Amino acid sequence: MTDATALPGQPRGGVLSGPATARAVNVLAPNPSAMTLDGTNTWILSEPDSDLAVVVDPGPLDDGHLRHVIGTAEQAGKRVALTLLTHGHPDHAEGAARFAELTGTKVRALDPALRLGDEGLAAGDVVTVGGLELRVVPAPGHTADSLCFHLPADRAVLTGDTVLGRGTTVVAHPDGRLGDYLDTLRRLRSLTVDDGVHTVLPGHGPVLDDAQGAVEYYLAHRAHRLAQVETAVEDGYRTPPEVVAHVYADVDRSLWPAAELSVRAQLEYLKDHGLI
Repeated sequence: MTDATALPGQPRGGVLSGPATARAVNVLAPNPSAMTLDGTNTWILSEPDSDLAVVVDPGPLDDGHLRHVIGTAEQAGKRVALTLLTHGHPDHAEGAARFAELTGTKVRALDPALRLGDEGLAAGDVVTVGGLELRVVPAPGHTADSLCFHLPADRAVLTGDTVLGRGTTVVAHPDGRLGDYLDTLRRLRSLTVDDGVHTVLPGHGPVLDDAQGAVEYYLAHRAHRLAQVETAVEDGYRTPPEVVAHVYADVDRSLWPAAELSVRAQLEYLKDHGLI
């Protein structure tokens, strides 16, 4: 068995649902799959002495899960006062409108189509609820509308699908762009170096206790894959399916459709930079 401390980001073992930091509690959605890992992590955030809570990514449209999130908050003496979205993929956002209906909250997101209420989210915004402070970090790359949320008091960052608790994420071409994603990873690395962030609260998978190690692993992994794709093209593999079959031969075939999205993003990046 591999020691978790030897894995990228030092993932925590044990049950995924439950308290993760002094201000963050995870409620795992019942939607496990090859793409969602154990399921979507729905985060309840609150100051310990406050009766107000923020929920990030209500998850899929599953009434049982949404009510479980509300019940978990209420058992802790909290009332959900605001809903935030890291991005619009259905496993994170599909249940947001129903959750807003159940809680009477507004939904804030970067994409206007996902918002319920007048306020959106933008880079540099600071969200405050019941003394809790969340700083909005732009995170395009996985999708154009991706955001992260910096939780300074816990030296943590909620990363949605930008950094996962296990494995690596997909740059979902054409909406996602590799150049943007690399810039986002560098931005997150600056948070770990300059702002002391050490904990990753991901959208899927376990909490990571070495944020800098996780981000540096992601950067190295992307550079490695990009070099592999560039070499594959030089060796005559031209189409995205051909490149996937060659570069991702060691990856489960059920994941090849997702890998093809990343390959398309990589090919676009290489062309834009005159490398192929």
